[in-house]
Amino acid sequence: MDKLARLDITEDVRFDGQRLDEIMDELGERAAESVICAALEQLAAGLGAVRAAALSGDGAAVVAQAEAVARLAWQLGLVTLAGVAVDVGRCAEHGDQPALAATLGRLMRVGRRSLTEIWDDADLVG
Repeated sequence: MDKLARLDITEDVRFDGQRLDEIMDELGERAAESVICAALEQLAAGLGAVRAAALSGDGAAVVAQAEAVARLAWQLGLVTLAGVAVDVGRCAEHGDQPALAATLGRLMRVGRRSLTEIWDDADLVG
């Protein structure tokens, strides 16, 4: 047992870019960019709130925050993120702490990757 291996975890994310196109068509480019930027900020805050609730041991808050993240993720077309948020909520509902810890870690990885994907795809930077 002299050797240690580092295992890097990468998460593939599914992103429905058509949803952003629908938002752009519905609201117009300028308004859609504003709405999408605000939604991304809410999503980032929601991810932090799920994590904080889990760390404080507040299962009910984990469920509520995870559900809010899932709804917002679906609206933005972040399919993988929405699914993982639902999984986190289920683990919290069942009080399965090992599963909650694992799915919460995955939620944070998928969340970071999803926010990057949508930001890059939407080209919201000026």
